[in-house]
Amino acid sequence: MIGTTASRLIIIRGNSGSGKTQLAHEIRHARPRGVAIISHDILRREILRVRDHPGALSVEYIDLSARFALNHGLHVVVEGILHSEIYGDMLARLVNDHRGVSRCYRYDLALAETLRRHRTKPLAAEVSEEQVSSWYRPTDPVEALPELVFDATVSAETALDAVLSGVGWERADEHLDR
Repeated sequence: MIGTTASRLIIIRGNSGSGKTQLAHEIRHARPRGVAIISHDILRREILRVRDHPGALSVEYIDLSARFALNHGLHVVVEGILHSEIYGDMLARLVNDHRGVSRCYRYDLALAETLRRHRTKPLAAEVSEEQVSSWYRPTDPVEALPELVFDATVSAETALDAVLSGVGWERADEHLDR
């Protein structure tokens, strides 16, 4: 077992450009202390520089990082594309092994909306719409996870409120020292 009965594990999955990273950072902004963000992009692309495939080093590294943070008193947000066939079993084990509250969220957006959101990101200069389209999946559930789905009608503010409410948190006061 990992974490404590007071710890929170939040998993946010979805296509490139859907709003996962923004939501993770808004969660941290709302709860400025004690929230570790385990980012698929950072760990896989920047630290390890490996491709995504079943058995990739990134699967174990994300798992290890989340467990480490939970076991050392932090709440954890795991965010990324996290395709079901590559990361699904690991994510299900994390949720199953976690002593505290675990909540899972997935962005399911149409390709046109995914591309529209991608165009607003700094990464759009490096990653083409053709690349984003090649990675796109209309839906990618992990059957073993109870995922709440965010579609294009869910604003960033509504998604944040859903996550905070789902884990039993209120927003931190704006005047807190971050």
